[in-house]
Amino acid sequence: MGFYVGLDVSLKTTQICIVDGDRKIVWRGSCDTQPTMIAEMLERRDLAFDLVGLETGSLTPWLFHGLKSAGLPVVCMDARRAAEAVRSRPEKTDRADARALAEMLACGWYAKVHVKSMESHRYKALLGARDQLVRVKRQLYGQVRGLLRPFGIKISQRAGAKRFDEEVRAACRTDDVLYASISALLDCLASVTAQLAALDKAARQIVTKMKACWHLMSVPGVGPITALSFAATIEDPHRFKRARAVGAYLGLTPRRYQSGERDVSFGISRQGDEMTRHYLYEAANCLLTTVGSQSALKSWGLKLARKIGPKKARTAVARKLAVLLLGLWKSESHFEPARIGG
Repeated sequence: MGFYVGLDVSLKTTQICIVDGDRKIVWRGSCDTQPTMIAEMLERRDLAFDLVGLETGSLTPWLFHGLKSAGLPVVCMDARRAAEAVRSRPEKTDRADARALAEMLACGWYAKVHVKSMESHRYKALLGARDQLVRVKRQLYGQVRGLLRPFGIKISQRAGAKRFDEEVRAACRTDDVLYASISALLDCLASVTAQLAALDKAARQIVTKMKACWHLMSVPGVGPITALSFAATIEDPHRFKRARAVGAYLGLTPRRYQSGERDVSFGISRQGDEMTRHYLYEAANCLLTTVGSQSALKSWGLKLARKIGPKKARTAVARKLAVLLLGLWKSESHFEPARIGG
């Protein structure tokens, strides 16, 4: 008879529930949320576990790889599907959730989720930090312009970083209080810009060592940041049997509700990695507006923009780019202008 372990993870404590093949509770307990402590707790039970399951979450990569290195048959379960099973139960506690997860493993009613390597998560951390700095930089520009408007001071929207700093300081130099306020924001903006440049340099250094990114950047509009984000999100291109599945994985395909005679199509699902989806959208916009070289993909996108509008066309081109990038990665080939994508 097999044994199945459900782990309900929280920041401090993890609830553990072990059930047998008939879904009867064998043991319950809890321990600190540490992979070594969880592994030791399970080893003391002296049982042959078939599966050890935990839900997707912020601590999942750390726990998953730690338990896997300890020799446990760990699987990661889709939290959205697990929530459906937990919601149907009369009580909602951490102990009950651990039991529900264990029973889902025993009956096979769960969706297995791929857990990326720690290396991919390091790349995602770098890109996430960069994304936050970009947001802060944009907010600081807006704050400076907003504080100056009541005084009738307008700064050119096209002013570069150096010119912007010079124009703002010159405009409020005669007002000591205003100058002190704006100067603090400008100094912070200069620091954020320098840190952003350092992260961009680190990303470029990583990309130069990755063969996959070399193929991805052959596509017009796809730069180092987009290539690194796509590579870190997908990690293994061969886990997609069909190239078109990557569009749904990144939330770039329309949602649909069909029941009886009712059939309604909605916008894109927006599931999956938001950052990679955003970079693909920006790459599609760059391809359609900035890239001068002609290609079948660009011609298709421009034709689609005239038919359904530029915003929807950019989304469609972003999905095509995702399929195309996955195909190039699998075949280890470069972009061909005559190729459209999936």
